[in-house]
Amino acid sequence: MATLQFFIAVDVTVVNVALPSIGAEFGVDGHALTWVVVGYTITGGGLLMLGGRLADVVGRRRVLLLGTALFGAGSLLAGLAPSFAVLVVARLLQGAGEAVALPAAMAVIVLLFPEGPRRSRALGVWAAVASCGLVLGFVVSGVVTELLGWRWIFLVSVPFVALVLTATVLLVPGERPTGRAPLDLPGALLLVAAPLLFTLGVVEAGEADGTRPWLPPVALAGAAGAVLLFVRVERRSRNPLVPLRLFRHRPRVLANTATALLSAALSTSFLLFTYYLQDRLGAGPLQAGVTMLPLAVSLIGASVLVPRLLGRWGARLCVLAGVGFTALAMAAIALAASLEVSGWALVPAMALVAAGMGFGIVGLQYVAVTGVTEDDAGIASGVQRAADQLGGSTGVTLYVGIGFAPALDGFDPFLVSSVLAVAGLAVAGVVAGRLPVPVVAAE
Repeated sequence: MATLQFFIAVDVTVVNVALPSIGAEFGVDGHALTWVVVGYTITGGGLLMLGGRLADVVGRRRVLLLGTALFGAGSLLAGLAPSFAVLVVARLLQGAGEAVALPAAMAVIVLLFPEGPRRSRALGVWAAVASCGLVLGFVVSGVVTELLGWRWIFLVSVPFVALVLTATVLLVPGERPTGRAPLDLPGALLLVAAPLLFTLGVVEAGEADGTRPWLPPVALAGAAGAVLLFVRVERRSRNPLVPLRLFRHRPRVLANTATALLSAALSTSFLLFTYYLQDRLGAGPLQAGVTMLPLAVSLIGASVLVPRLLGRWGARLCVLAGVGFTALAMAAIALAASLEVSGWALVPAMALVAAGMGFGIVGLQYVAVTGVTEDDAGIASGVQRAADQLGGSTGVTLYVGIGFAPALDGFDPFLVSSVLAVAGLAVAGVVAGRLPVPVVAAE
């Protein structure tokens, strides 16, 4: 499960450093290239709840095998893509594979490890692998792009996907499906449409030329309409994609809300690191990737420490610490950009990001799956993962999209993005402060 999690997490960030090389080969501009990133994260996040429902209805191992195979096929197609359109389709396929596989994988972990210290340690490993995968995606992208070419950032995962498929057949116990209830496909499509339309609206609103002034309001109105229609569909559906009863569990709602807000800032920090190293300092792909190594090392250390503190402090205190560390990291990024320091001067900010992710995400994951049953473990896991991924992609769209918009050319983009992220983190801190305590028994 951790191996699958690692390569799925890597694919969230692995294209960032390689985007200029991809654009040069296919002759597309930066505006079109953003969809290579956004298409993967939004498709994956929007379909995660459908993947969670599939795991509950069809069976976790079956769905895990299906999702892993889809992700592997998408990776192979992306590496061999003859055109930019095929590459975008491959990224969408990768996102769909992630959405199907990850809720089933997390549900396997939740059901195999009982609540308490054992589950907190298991989720600590799970979060550590995801965090390191996100960061190492930048490192892998820089090294592989410079030495082998951008196509290999996708092809390198194919043999490991085959390993995961084999290990799942041999090691994960099977179970009987709980039923053949119809799936809520309209709800799943609306969950994908809403963030895609929101992204389109924000990106177009930041353009300075104003050639299509009608598009931003239309797209944003469509996003709001999709959200309202999704709620209506879920209320009327006999087999809703997201049963509204899940939102009667107050700690779970608070945890998922805080997860979205924290992930928005964390994803923004990754992109700001990359932009600063390459655009502001002129570093190459390899140099930018190597400079990100301290972040990966810090994440490993934080992920080893946090599960022990989770058992002693409780989830609320760990989450509040994570939010605080991330806010300090955003302030450090803004200060470094204003002073135009060297890349290695960003190491303190990287350490703070690692602490923020290690403390915050692990604690929130634990609260989000507390009290789940055999029947709803998959959907609860899918909701938590969707909050994480959609929160991250929406945060990048909003914070970075506004900060680097041509319409705000007179302002420091790093400062604007950081201020917006800190504002979101302030809301996350208020939400996290309302989490019940203690959530985790002392170890």
